[in-house]
Amino acid sequence: MLSKSKFFQLATLFEGFLGLLALFLGHFFEIDPLQTLRPDLSAFLIGIAGTIPLYYAFMLTQEKAYMRPIRDLLVDRLGPILATCAWYETLYLGLLAGVTEELLFRGFLQPWFELNWGWLGGLVFSNMIFALVHWITPLYAVLAAISGLYLGLSLDLGENRSLITPMTIHTVYDFLAFLAVARLWQQKTQTTETQTEDHHLSG
Repeated sequence: MLSKSKFFQLATLFEGFLGLLALFLGHFFEIDPLQTLRPDLSAFLIGIAGTIPLYYAFMLTQEKAYMRPIRDLLVDRLGPILATCAWYETLYLGLLAGVTEELLFRGFLQPWFELNWGWLGGLVFSNMIFALVHWITPLYAVLAAISGLYLGLSLDLGENRSLITPMTIHTVYDFLAFLAVARLWQQKTQTTETQTEDHHLSG
């Protein structure tokens, strides 16, 4: 298993690469991914509100049979590390993904595809790539695509297109989801320890 410091290094490198890729492609294709990234309180508040249904759907489906393999995979892979993180470290991971991924997918790719394929094409094609980047299992990729569509739609929820909205949703959602994964890992560990103690006592 990776150490926490190594995990943070790899996460920073990977997500940082996506952010730099957005800036490079934006420069090459003359599409500024930062164009709609401006201070906007209303877009931020829409983002906070927009996190609620996405996180509610996440929590609502956790006990569904079709979701258990994905839940167990995330808990087993990320739980041991996330359970040792302070809240600000978890927030950093959420910000890292929320900012860099949205910069690439909603800041560059969606507007780029819109140039030739229109608004709907921008929404669909950018999230096909979003799904591929998040391909852990086929179902996880489908769920990522649905989440990406939601984030893409949020880009135009306010009076003006603002990258602040999907960045906020993505960041807060990841932060809360990471906390949930850490909590599930702790519960699983406690259950295992209790079962081990009971086995020793009964033996």
